[in-house]
Formats: sequence, C-alpha cells, structure tokens
Amino acid sequence: MNLYESAENYLEAILSLHERHGMVRSIDIANELHFSKPSVSVAMKKLRESGYIEVDKDGFISLLPAGEEVANRIYERHKLLTEFFIRLGVDAKVAAEDACKIEHYLSEETFRKIKQHATANMNPDEIQ
Repeated sequence: MNLYESAENYLEAILSLHERHGMVRSIDIANELHFSKPSVSVAMKKLRESGYIEVDKDGFISLLPAGEEVANRIYERHKLLTEFFIRLGVDAKVAAEDACKIEHYLSEETFRKIKQHATANMNPDEIQ
C-alpha cells in the first residue's frame, strides 16, 4: 500500500475526527487540516474511487477497511512519536508537529524499534 503523504493525512484526520465527534463531513476535514473545501472534495473523491472511504447520501464519510488500516497505522505512529518526543523533553506542540512530519517516512523496521524502546519505558496508558 503506497499512498501519498497527503492521502495518509486525510485518512488520519477522518479517523481522528470520527473518534472525537462520531460523524465526519468534508467541512470537518477542511477545518481540521486548514484546507479549502474544494481541495478536500477532490481528495475525498479520489479516496472514494480508490476504495478507502465511502460517503453516504447525507455527506458523512466513513473509512472502509483499506482506509482504516492506513489511518490506524499513521495515527498509531503519530501518537507514539508525539509522546516519545515529549518524554525526551520536547514541547508538546513541537513534538506533535515533528511527529506529523516524520510519521509518513519512517520504515516499518525503524518505527518498530522506536516503538519497542518507547513502550519498554512508557506505560501504554500514557500514550495518548
């Protein structure tokens, strides 16, 4: 599964918004990511056509299994890396921004090693 960073960001945003609010529409994603509604609409069309999301008749967006898999992978990376950086002494806002920058580019091997190290030194309940 080789998606562009922007597609991963959209899927992660859908997952995050769904966890916080239950229902997700394009306008919610636009507000979350600070993108224009037309840009989000184009992206949602591509994700829908690629089988990552579905949009119901009322405009609510849901992740399909392929989209949920990607979103969960990226969201896990984001949360763990953010917490890891905070524990290193990085400011929370900077930690979240840096996690967002690198979550898409780490190899599975590198992330697995960071996760092993981090979880050996963290209580799993502390990972937000």
